[in-house]
Amino acid sequence: MADILHRVGVKTPTPEKVYDALTTVEGLAGWWTVDTKGSGDVGGVLEFRFPVGGFDMEVVELRPSERVAWRVVDGPEEWIGTTIDWDLRQDGDYTIVLFKHQGWKEPVEFMHHCSTKWGSFLMSLKSLVENGEGAPAPQDVQISDWH
Repeated sequence: MADILHRVGVKTPTPEKVYDALTTVEGLAGWWTVDTKGSGDVGGVLEFRFPVGGFDMEVVELRPSERVAWRVVDGPEEWIGTTIDWDLRQDGDYTIVLFKHQGWKEPVEFMHHCSTKWGSFLMSLKSLVENGEGAPAPQDVQISDWH
C-alpha cells in the first residue's frame, strides 16, 4: 500500500474555519471544486465533480476542529476504497493540517498526479481560510500547463 501525505500551516487563530471548510458543501466548493453536493455529516456522501470526472466520499468520522475522515465510495478505480484523513491541531498562530490519502494499492503514475493536485488544492484551502478566496476547480492550476 502507498499513501499521499502533506502538511500545511494555515494562519488562523483556531481550527474552526479550516474544519468548516472541510465539512460544509459551501466550504468544500470554495477550495476543491465548485461542483460539490451532498452531506458533510457522518454517514453522508459528498459528491465532487470536476471537468474530467469525479469522486464520491462517505464521511466516516468527524471530531470538531480536530479530525475529518472520508472513504472513497465512487470514482476512479485507483481511489475506490482509499481513505482521506484530515488531522488538525493548533500551533501558535497556525492550524496545522496533516493530510493523508491512504490505501493506494501501488504508486502508479496517477498517484503522482493526484499528489501534486492535492498539494495544489491544500494551498487553495489555505488561501480560502486566510484570504477568503480559494482556487477550486475549474479555476485551479492545471498540471498539463507545467512542463
